[in-house]
Amino acid sequence: MVTVDRVAARRSRAHTDTENSALIEIPNRHLVDRLLLKVPDRPRTLATPPDGSDAVAVRGDAGLPYMGRTFHYMRWGPAEMLDRYRRYGPVSINSSLGMDRVFAAGPDALDEVVGRRRRDFGQGWDYFIGPFFRRGLLLLEFDEHMFHRRIMQQAFTRDRLEAHLAELTPVVRSTISGWVPEGRDATRTVQLFPAIKEMALDIAGETFMAAEVGAERRKLTEAFVACTHAGLAIVRHNVPGGKWRAGLRGRKVLEDYFTAMLPDKRRSDAPDFFSGLCHARAEDGSVFSDADVVNHMIFLIMAAHDTTTTTATAVAYYLGKHPEWQQKVRAEVRALDSAAESPAIADLDTLHNLDLVVKESLRLMPPVPGMVRRAVRDTEILGRYIPAGTPVDLGYQVNHLLDELWTAPEVFDPLRFSEERREDKAHRLAWMPFGAGSHKCIGMHFGTFEVKTIISAMVRDYEWSFPEGYRMPWGFTTIPFPRDDAPMRLRRLR
Repeated sequence: MVTVDRVAARRSRAHTDTENSALIEIPNRHLVDRLLLKVPDRPRTLATPPDGSDAVAVRGDAGLPYMGRTFHYMRWGPAEMLDRYRRYGPVSINSSLGMDRVFAAGPDALDEVVGRRRRDFGQGWDYFIGPFFRRGLLLLEFDEHMFHRRIMQQAFTRDRLEAHLAELTPVVRSTISGWVPEGRDATRTVQLFPAIKEMALDIAGETFMAAEVGAERRKLTEAFVACTHAGLAIVRHNVPGGKWRAGLRGRKVLEDYFTAMLPDKRRSDAPDFFSGLCHARAEDGSVFSDADVVNHMIFLIMAAHDTTTTTATAVAYYLGKHPEWQQKVRAEVRALDSAAESPAIADLDTLHNLDLVVKESLRLMPPVPGMVRRAVRDTEILGRYIPAGTPVDLGYQVNHLLDELWTAPEVFDPLRFSEERREDKAHRLAWMPFGAGSHKCIGMHFGTFEVKTIISAMVRDYEWSFPEGYRMPWGFTTIPFPRDDAPMRLRRLR
């Protein structure tokens, strides 16, 4: 168990100024940072344990009235979570948007929630995204969740993944080839994050729906963005001009789009995910209803293109900051090109250096840095009393950045995942960018193949770098994003 003494000792460690300093230590150079640092602590106790209990109360800082520590997280992300972990230990108060929540971090605390006490905690995402992604797989729990997951797994078989890879590879190569004008050494600055996001939605259209998004792209993109951003809306009511209202309208756009496609997909035998969900059957012959299919498609498309966009952006950023790794990845991609014109899953698995870089990028910037649970009965986490109904935020990105688990965790070091070191084996929850337990990401293999395909196409065609002093200005809502859209200077190699 990580004790409070060890956590306190961790705070005194001096970190080098790297591209990841702001992930580890709260910055104070900007006026916004200095203002947030001046917010005084407001000590609060969650609930008194019942008579006869050996548990102790959860304590911590309530933050600003109503907002709690919401602004701090949106500004600092993992640095805010680490600071809370260092100051209050692995289980503490995490008030936000008028609600007292519990923040749990560190491998032992998370192991209790997703492991030993799994049936004490149901899903807790409804508060944030329930109205916009209702009854998506992530928002189901216990037996119903497992029932839906078993049916949905049939859309993620290796044969289907191979078919999707064959579809997405030409889309990726064609799109990325068009980012810079033709001609060796031609250059152009590309806003990487929106460029990948647009391409990821096209990929989702091709592989998840076997449909060209085309003219609908902007409308669908805006609808997905509205739904994902609504989760942290300050005004959580359907009022004109608000993010909550925009999210509800976005949900309606997505429902209408997928519902209109359903009849054809029910008749189709195409290998796309949409058709797969329409025809998937449980062992007893049960199938998804039309409403189930639409709900799952809305959630899957959101999860597929948002998480891919953040991950591919992070990988490209680190390769731009570390040209020696960019060259290593380029060399093995070109070697694969000479052996396989259209790579299969087995071919992507041979890209050893790219695999190390992807894993390290996911450690430093997982696209979903935490999970949300809800206590369904009175329970405990590491001896702290958690009353029934309490939302619990699991900050697993903290695990990715602990000195107790990783050597110099603020340093980009893909070799920490090499067979000689395997620092991710320090604890079974040391590295968990896809979550853990029964809700572990069902599309993690597809998402990884998609990111590898995107980066392979980039290193095949281009060389890129960032200015020496550039640091990715990550912002944090439901999913991390670069506040400046990640402008990247590309130079065509062929």
